[in-house]
Amino acid sequence: MKIWVDADACPGAVKELIVRAAERLKVQAVFVANKAVGLPDSLWVCRIRLAKDPEAVDEYIAAHAEAGDLAVTQDIPLASVLVPKGVVVMTPRGELFTRSNMGERLSIRNFMQEIREAGAVTPGPRPFSHKDRQRFADAFDRELTKLRRRSCS
Repeated sequence: MKIWVDADACPGAVKELIVRAAERLKVQAVFVANKAVGLPDSLWVCRIRLAKDPEAVDEYIAAHAEAGDLAVTQDIPLASVLVPKGVVVMTPRGELFTRSNMGERLSIRNFMQEIREAGAVTPGPRPFSHKDRQRFADAFDRELTKLRRRSCS
């Protein structure tokens, strides 16, 4: 099992939680980004920096993540590739992407993109809050526990 992190837009508080969990559980956490990402040195933390191509991070994670891994991303198209592979996918706010909600999430995302391309201004994401951090921590711990139990069976 590995933890894959789409690190470019991942909040610092979430990165810290992932690093601590990786070290505590001795699980490899792979942070993939287009820019330098400040992380502590650790045997359990790996940084991969790719070209500036906006799709490079998504393509790398999609190509390397496997069933039984966990991925943290806000990218709905990336999630739509990972979920069918058996990767547990969650946002930095602790929301899970699942087979049952993936179609709806992708449709809404595509609709909002069409609206923006037509010239409408849409609101960005709300600021990351302490409540979001706590929701992520709870969901992350729950999903890691499930995955670890499955891998020991």
